[in-house]
Amino acid sequence: MAETPMKCVKCRTEYVVMPQNAEFYSKMGVPTPRQCPICRFKQKAVWRNERTLYTRSCQLCGKNIISMYPQEALYTVYCHGCWYSDKWDAASYAMDYDPSRPFLEQIGELFTRVPRAATVTGGQNTNSDYQNWSGSNKDCYMVFNSGQNEMLMYSRGMRSCRDTIDCYYGVNVERSYSSVNVHDSSGVRWCQNVRSCLDSWFLRDCTGCTNCFGCVNLRYKEYHFFNEPLSKEEYERRVGEIVGSVERIQEMKKKFEEFSASHPFKATHNMKSEDCSGDYIVDSKNCHHSFEIDKNENANYNYFTKTAKDSYDCVGFGYDSELLYETVAVGFSHKVMTSLYVENGTDIAYCANTRASSSCIGCDGLNKSQYCILNKHYSESDYHALRETIITSMKQEGSWGSYFPLSLAPFAYNESIANDYYPMAKKEALAAGFRWNDALPDTRGKETMQLGAIPDHIKDVQESISKEILACAECGKNYKITSKELELYRSFSVPIPRECFNCRHRERLNMRGPMRLFGRQCSICSTTITTSISPTQPLTVLCDACYTTSVS
Repeated sequence: MAETPMKCVKCRTEYVVMPQNAEFYSKMGVPTPRQCPICRFKQKAVWRNERTLYTRSCQLCGKNIISMYPQEALYTVYCHGCWYSDKWDAASYAMDYDPSRPFLEQIGELFTRVPRAATVTGGQNTNSDYQNWSGSNKDCYMVFNSGQNEMLMYSRGMRSCRDTIDCYYGVNVERSYSSVNVHDSSGVRWCQNVRSCLDSWFLRDCTGCTNCFGCVNLRYKEYHFFNEPLSKEEYERRVGEIVGSVERIQEMKKKFEEFSASHPFKATHNMKSEDCSGDYIVDSKNCHHSFEIDKNENANYNYFTKTAKDSYDCVGFGYDSELLYETVAVGFSHKVMTSLYVENGTDIAYCANTRASSSCIGCDGLNKSQYCILNKHYSESDYHALRETIITSMKQEGSWGSYFPLSLAPFAYNESIANDYYPMAKKEALAAGFRWNDALPDTRGKETMQLGAIPDHIKDVQESISKEILACAECGKNYKITSKELELYRSFSVPIPRECFNCRHRERLNMRGPMRLFGRQCSICSTTITTSISPTQPLTVLCDACYTTSVS
């Protein structure tokens, strides 16, 4: 079977359906998707708000809570403790199926009735209220899509990390700051794509380096300054004149950007993977157009999934799952499609917030349930008969196999992770059918201390700064420095940040690179390569073989 060319019904972009894609769609019993991979991601990602948090009250116990839904949201919102308790029963919201109405319309009605959890957290959490889509964290603040961390702040995609601030995508990281794609490292600051590195600053694509500053493509080096070997004494003298000062750090950031751009880039950041296309793919096999996935197999169009197999178009979670399709935060499950936040599920379709359940379609909030439609329980035979009736009707409408429509999405585009990875202006988002929130939670003009009044060097900053309100140098939004945050900055010898968390997060996303793939030629051997580095960028980009030879 040959490739099938397609044109996205939404953005009119051309894309192809590979033979193995068609086989998977047939196995799942769904038609070939009519939207391109990026439009499909946007439609799912708008259901996942991670960082836009509000203060409100739980509508069951009444206590003040942190929530991804504002007080005026359409939904009934419970705190974590109440939502996971036996104080309420999702089955009490059961609806009868009405064959005269579209099934997705009925699902939307159910979604507005069933209570929702204020945030999505799992495991045992201690002193970590300001987190979302995360779990098993201790003393963490403003962390997202992260787990098993201690004293982690302002970070996303981190696992088993501690005493770390402002990082994106890392495992086993300690005492680190403002870094992207860092693994098994300690004491790294402003680093990108590093493994097994220690006490270093401004690194890119380095492995096994200790006490290095401003270095690129080095392997197992020590006391190097912009790739130049130095004595221990000279290295410490040069670095000592820089660290802690915001003025000197800004000078070094600019110098490092120019230095980095003059050195080769590897086409992708994939590691130990076979027959894969995408970026940041680790220990995976036969995965295509996927990003930030780990130990996936036969998985296409996946984002942020772990240990998923034979699964397509998944956003997040994925642990030990098979046959997932068009899902957001589904894990430990088998044969789940077009669903949101399902854990330990089997044979699930068009469900949300469902745990330890099987054979359900169009349900919300169920736990340990089976043979349910719109939260109503049926006998096994009646369930299967009605399920087939519903699927037939959805196929006739052309909605079967597509994710929940945008009209049901709980979040505006600029509240969700969709805007992080595929940014759009308000006009563009509205034209594409998304909502936009003009009242995101922030304050402006309430600063009590001007940025110019902050001492240049961290050693001169007083404890009293934790009582001040600052204004972001980039966007003007107010932000604060906590006492614990200040303590870590001092221990890292890094200056007080002059930008708010959102602007710092956006800078890390820019460091990470786009979730898009381009074709270009290796700068040495001219082999055609697939990379997230656009051909319009005048950089030296190498295939795996040429890169390995170049840095060895």
